[in-house]
Amino acid sequence: MQRMDRNALAARVARDIPEGAYVNLGIGAPTMVANFLPKDKDIFLQSENGLLGMGSAPAPENIDWELINAGKQPVTILPGGSYFHHGDSFAMMRGGHIDICVLGAFQVSIHGDLANWHTGTPEAIPAVGGAMDLAIGARDVFVMMDLLTKSGESKLVRHCTYPLTGLACVSRVYTDVAVFIVGPDGASVIEMVDGMTLDTLRTLTDLELVQA
Repeated sequence: MQRMDRNALAARVARDIPEGAYVNLGIGAPTMVANFLPKDKDIFLQSENGLLGMGSAPAPENIDWELINAGKQPVTILPGGSYFHHGDSFAMMRGGHIDICVLGAFQVSIHGDLANWHTGTPEAIPAVGGAMDLAIGARDVFVMMDLLTKSGESKLVRHCTYPLTGLACVSRVYTDVAVFIVGPDGASVIEMVDGMTLDTLRTLTDLELVQA
């Protein structure tokens, strides 16, 4: 069975972002999606620190440390891009002006509940950021994550056991072995990597998954 690495997974997410969309990419692996968006389509990336029109990562010789995303990574800005106040950026996120956000997660429930800011363990460092604002404000929330934890537990679950970021907010889950739709009717599988089967996914997740 093959597994998608982070680059392949980011490229897969990028395929589902339509032209004309206003998109926020969460801190961490989701920022890699910017590197795989087609150059011939107008897709507008917004960063919560106050940037609209963000491009892909710069070449090492072109890094400008005054031009960064919310994760403090160097980025580029496309022609026509703009900078604005942090408060205005959150107003854009909360006001329903983001079409799609791509976030990482600790857990996603089959009904689209999201847990991505804290595992609840005493030694864990909570990191809320703007995820709660995006979860309620974006029209579609895509999650990009490995299906299993390092200890082999499924991150796609019946009910989240970690502190929630948002309820019934996630529409799609992109993992290293399959892509899922989640929502009121539960989870369905729309795509699997070579060598993966629906029965294997059911075993890995302990869920009654169906093929879309």
